[in-house]
Amino acid sequence: MASEPKKTLKIPLGLSSRSELNRLIREVEKLNQFFLSAEYRKAGTPIQPPRITRLLGGLAQDNKLNLLQEKDRQYLATELAALEKRAPNLHITFAAEPSPKVIEVIVGWLRDNINPETFVIVGLQPSLAAGIVLRTNNKIFDMSLRSHLKDQEPFLVKLIDGVVRG
Repeated sequence: MASEPKKTLKIPLGLSSRSELNRLIREVEKLNQFFLSAEYRKAGTPIQPPRITRLLGGLAQDNKLNLLQEKDRQYLATELAALEKRAPNLHITFAAEPSPKVIEVIVGWLRDNINPETFVIVGLQPSLAAGIVLRTNNKIFDMSLRSHLKDQEPFLVKLIDGVVRG
């Protein structure tokens, strides 16, 4: 029984980066190729279907899509390709490697409050000391300890000078 695709694709929090999205697009293409080649195989020939990742399975389940149905696979392929073109990207650089749970919470907040299709690229730069640097296509927000200390440099120099002279 074919299920009716929803109008808007619900994106799971586990799908948080553009690279994961590109992997999903390739996985759906591989699935489509499998079913196409299966139609032309000789009857009775054993075939091994490709493995479905947990992310693709969850995406299909959340959106009530049946990956056995060509219509649903085509809808998913079209929606994922469109999402890849239009989804906003935020690059967040951390001082230390964040846990997957932290990334999931950040992506959830961004999707609830900014844009439901937001993707996050995670970077690592230990020289930040603490905090983050957030980059969009046209703006940089430096909320790191390094930046804060640099902004306070004149005050710190004056403070140190007073201690040395005083």
